[in-house]
Amino acid sequence: MTPGYHLPHGGTAAEPYGLVVTPESAGWKHSGLRVLELDGECVFETGVEEMLVLPLEGGCTVHCDDAEFRLTGRADVFSRVTDFAYVPRDAVVRVRGRGRFALPSARCESRLTSRYGPAEDVPVEVRGAGIASRQVNNFCTPEGFPHAEKLIACEVLTPGGCWSSYPPHKHDEDRPGECSLEEIYYFEVAGGGMAYQRVYGTADRPIDVLAEVRTGDVVLIPHGWHGPSMAAPGYDLYYLNVMAGPSPERQWLICDDPAHAWVRETWAGRDADPRLPLTSTAERR
Repeated sequence: MTPGYHLPHGGTAAEPYGLVVTPESAGWKHSGLRVLELDGECVFETGVEEMLVLPLEGGCTVHCDDAEFRLTGRADVFSRVTDFAYVPRDAVVRVRGRGRFALPSARCESRLTSRYGPAEDVPVEVRGAGIASRQVNNFCTPEGFPHAEKLIACEVLTPGGCWSSYPPHKHDEDRPGECSLEEIYYFEVAGGGMAYQRVYGTADRPIDVLAEVRTGDVVLIPHGWHGPSMAAPGYDLYYLNVMAGPSPERQWLICDDPAHAWVRETWAGRDADPRLPLTSTAERR
């Protein structure tokens, strides 16, 4: 396996963050992610990055500029779709609360205004069919949340025994139908289980990752085909995708691996896994 692309839980921790991925540490230029472990208050500066405050577990209050947002949050990522806050570059942010909060980030040029993202406005989509079914919460995609300059983020929930991020696809070239995006996969697995992530490249741009992932692990994808993300039977899988790239236009265009693109054609007329959607804006009981 190509070293350096699978980051096990705790391997990049730096108080008060349980996870720190910067463009410098990833070896690229645009995308970043921190996971804030909070019991009280944390103040940080966004610098040259626009960011989100996304509850993974718990709720908080976010202060930025003259705005204050109360994030209801959630018990965990498998319980409900959450609300979130967008905070711009060159800002001082104060977060008060208890829990774990993802801070996806992207380097950008413009300073936009901070904004609240209600859970009820998050587009929830069920993709695929059969054992290639998954739920996608498009909370910060260009269509779902246009109020960002560079940052693209979404959540994917895959029922145990299903494959997602499939067929394998890539987004590492700027050309018609595809755009260049660096991507971070952050994983959580229900019940203390495990899952698997595949990334592979080409002869010109090699990369080779087949990682067993558990809660808190990250896989970095600078280029290459990625997928499938495999949820082991009995263990539902969650991952947060964080993307940004050099294009002046914020868009998410992918290209399927031609060797496996035919799989999409087999979904026509078939039902998605009946367990989907796994979550909604209502708290799961």
